Amino acid sequence: MTVSEWIDIWFETKSGKWKKPTRDHRKGIMTNYVKPLIGRYKLATLDRTTYEREFINVMLQKLKPRTVNLYHQTFMIAVNAAVQDEYITRNRFSGMSVETGKNDPPFLTAKQLNVLLSAVKEKAMPTHNVILHLLAYTGLRVGEVLGLTWEEIDPQNKTVTVLRTRDARGIREPKTLNSYRTVLIDQQVIDMLMSYKTWTKAQKLRHGIRHSEKDFAFISSRGTAITYSAVRDYLRCFIRRNDLDIPKITPHALRHSHAALLLSQGLPVHDVAERLGNTADMVMKVYGYAIDDLKVESVTLFANALNL
Repeated sequence: MTVSEWIDIWFETKSGKWKKPTRDHRKGIMTNYVKPLIGRYKLATLDRTTYEREFINVMLQKLKPRTVNLYHQTFMIAVNAAVQDEYITRNRFSGMSVETGKNDPPFLTAKQLNVLLSAVKEKAMPTHNVILHLLAYTGLRVGEVLGLTWEEIDPQNKTVTVLRTRDARGIREPKTLNSYRTVLIDQQVIDMLMSYKTWTKAQKLRHGIRHSEKDFAFISSRGTAITYSAVRDYLRCFIRRNDLDIPKITPHALRHSHAALLLSQGLPVHDVAERLGNTADMVMKVYGYAIDDLKVESVTLFANALNL
């Protein structure tokens, strides 16, 4: 029996007991990595050296170590099931792992994100409140948010359209061709944006500035376009000043959080990639590790709820 043949049996037999996000995630790993790389080998005779050379090392050329370790651990579940069902006598790969390092991008769990956004909504300045919510709810890059004009915010269709980026290096085209995109947003964020628009008009009028739909949407207290450094520094100070029990993050971490939460909920990688303005391969390379971390959080929360 080949590895591919066993994966098919395992998946057909066990997947009905898994939740949809777990089922979809495991299917993606088996279809895109396990079967193409080692599916042709005999399950009973695949040795550790071949496994490391043909599976682990090949993935390390494309994916982050933490993601590779996650995929390895998922395959271990399938191999252990084969041992339990007596298709093979032992798991030859037991004890193997991948050094993950500590360079994965930071992200907030759903609980931590809720802590931040609740505090921001209650205590943050209007511009920062809206920017941080928009980053968290859309996964846009900070420069993409700062590059939005009111012409690209469509309350009727509940979308924002990315046509440029604006940061410390100035105004320029988006990062990649995929970055040109229109992103659906939540009604709550639309309402927040429209209320903020009214506020910006009054703020500009106070400083003798006439409003235009071509203006950059997000402004400083002086009525001029807010800078990236102002957003970054404000978030850092806000977390410290309010003693929030969350990691110290930059605004860009809200993009990571958005992606990780969508993936953990089982949204197809292709859909997440479109929303982020990335490719599917890049999404899994950057964010694949986060799915496992969020699953660990969900198990912990459930145990805590039952006081176990």
